[in-house]
Amino acid sequence: MEETELCFPQLNTSCVKPKRPLSDTVLIYMILSFISLLTAALNLLVIISISHFKQLHTPTNSLILSLAVSDFFVGFILLFQSMFIDSCWYIGDLMCVVYYGLDYIVCYSSVGTMVLISIDRYVAICDPLHYSIRVTQKRVQVCVCLCWICSLFGLVLLKDNLKQPGQYNSCVGECVIILSKSERVANLIWGFILPITVIVVLYMRVFVVAVSQARAMRSHIVTVTVQGSRKVTAKKSELKAARTLGVVVGVFIICFCPYYCVSLADQETLFNISSAAFLVCLFYFNSCLNPLIYAFFYPWFRKCIKVIVTLQILKSGSSDTNIL
Repeated sequence: MEETELCFPQLNTSCVKPKRPLSDTVLIYMILSFISLLTAALNLLVIISISHFKQLHTPTNSLILSLAVSDFFVGFILLFQSMFIDSCWYIGDLMCVVYYGLDYIVCYSSVGTMVLISIDRYVAICDPLHYSIRVTQKRVQVCVCLCWICSLFGLVLLKDNLKQPGQYNSCVGECVIILSKSERVANLIWGFILPITVIVVLYMRVFVVAVSQARAMRSHIVTVTVQGSRKVTAKKSELKAARTLGVVVGVFIICFCPYYCVSLADQETLFNISSAAFLVCLFYFNSCLNPLIYAFFYPWFRKCIKVIVTLQILKSGSSDTNIL
């Protein structure tokens, strides 16, 4: 008989490690590690850039900073996913619930900040004359704090699991939490349906306004020479608006939809370990893409990376560097 391998060999009640090809295990480890390190590194660059350079201390960048902080912790938490590859949790039942609680908090704060960013862009483009009055640094800071406070809703979902950690474990070394049907529906609404609805509605409005402004530019053309250049500019504006809308909404749906659809299903009907790991990686990969979508599109970020990589950031007075 082939000898089974236990998570805790000294305990008879220990969980048994699943047997799978070594290639699958190595592949999952590589994917999780790559996403984790890349997510942490990209978001850390955003955090350092916005925190250090004074020119970047604006309301919009404060939202991007909040997004980067939450996504940075997503990259950190993703390291714990490696324990689930062997289906062995080695750091106790309480830490299992704490892990899931922190996971919910940072994911909710990340999604919530995305909503705040969409609101900020909506006001900036659809009501630019009143933007500086409505969107101030103090108001943005209050909204960010409220966003993080609302993200504590994740702990409410785990209230039954917090009362008695490990109550749903069938063996020692297992990390299992169970949400009721209503809790899973609440998670779906709070973490996916409500945010994506707000984002789609606001960005559709932004897209319509951007297209109408581009068409207005073409209608006021008076010379043939200027007409050609402005047609090109208007066309680029339309394409840019459409591309931004597609990236923001499309990436969010692609990364989040599969995970939340499976979360509504019974846990007994989940896919095999490889499929489940893929859904988890896809879900967390959104936090890796956020700095690319919201930061790499800004020219100042490339300048900040150059200053940081070349260690010019260590020079005195570097915070006053002209980045914009």
